[in-house]
Amino acid sequence: MNRRDFFRSAAGAGLVLGTGLPSLCSRLSAFGEKGGLSHVEARYYRKLPDREIECELCPRACRLGDKERGYCGVRENQGGTYYTLVYGKACSLNVDPIEKKPFFHFLPGTNALSLATAGCNVNCKFCQNWEISQVRPEQVENVDLPPRIIPAQAEKYGCPSIAYTYTEPVVFFEYMYDTAVEARRLGVRSAVVTGGHIKPEPLKDLIGVVDAIKVDLKAYSQDFYTKYVRGELKTVLETIRSVAKSKVWLEIVYLVIPTLNDSAADIREMARWVKNEAGDRVPLHFSRFQPLYLVKNLPPTPVSTLEMARDTALGEGLRFVYVGNVPGHPGENTYCPNCKKTIIQRTGFTVTGIRLKGGKCEFCGTPVPGIWA
Repeated sequence: MNRRDFFRSAAGAGLVLGTGLPSLCSRLSAFGEKGGLSHVEARYYRKLPDREIECELCPRACRLGDKERGYCGVRENQGGTYYTLVYGKACSLNVDPIEKKPFFHFLPGTNALSLATAGCNVNCKFCQNWEISQVRPEQVENVDLPPRIIPAQAEKYGCPSIAYTYTEPVVFFEYMYDTAVEARRLGVRSAVVTGGHIKPEPLKDLIGVVDAIKVDLKAYSQDFYTKYVRGELKTVLETIRSVAKSKVWLEIVYLVIPTLNDSAADIREMARWVKNEAGDRVPLHFSRFQPLYLVKNLPPTPVSTLEMARDTALGEGLRFVYVGNVPGHPGENTYCPNCKKTIIQRTGFTVTGIRLKGGKCEFCGTPVPGIWA
């Protein structure tokens, strides 16, 4: 569909309010003291001559001289030693439904203590949280919230999980990792919401301490990643493949942006790849785009386009395919892959009914993949 035809078909399409910037910045002082920058040595880098370093955390492999920061803006070379500036420095904290991440097969109907620091290692032109992801840590309010405190706060607020989200958790890897270790000791689970731009070694280590990972697959086109993300599709696909092979629960989200990544052919190829490389049981979410940040010239995704994407993926053999950001749509629900009855009913981020017993369909006894308790 060309741009002119799209606008004609989208005329009159209703808006669905976006989630906005999730933050409790005005109440962060209740959790910790205001703080500046951290001075904790980063992991995954190598020292080079003349006080240079090369970061080995994400595929950018930033090579930095003294006093230089990486692309993410939150890691700095200081005299030949690489430091994370955001360790224990939360800029956003909230209690969210786990469905907001979205995770649909991971503790449905529960809340997650959602945590972020400033920074990101890509630059999505459609980012909904650009006010904290596309800035340096000096430009936001931070509080000291060390890893040992966070799991207890999750328990206090009735959250069985902690979500590392809003920005890109890869850039605050050390903070996330240590928090996940502390959380596991208390029986609190960890869920990561990531764009998947991470190298194999740190990803392997992360997989060892967290329970669920949701990967945002921005498109099935390197051209899109180059123009609108400044990232690498190949790396994201490798991340998905690695998580799928592990014991960590995996879900995938594809934000459908009109005229940019809504090609039926690309969606079909992407669905085939997911089935072949990650498996037919991996939940795939097609979410509705809202005009934000640097992409404001396009209207919200037509519901018919989301339905086309879902039908295409189901037709390619994926079992659990969802429509996101369209409250009340039947595509929000989970259906038994055998008897086709509704086993989890949702309206937006609210779960209104669960018909599972011991991880099996209440009607026919078919096992349903996920982490349910």
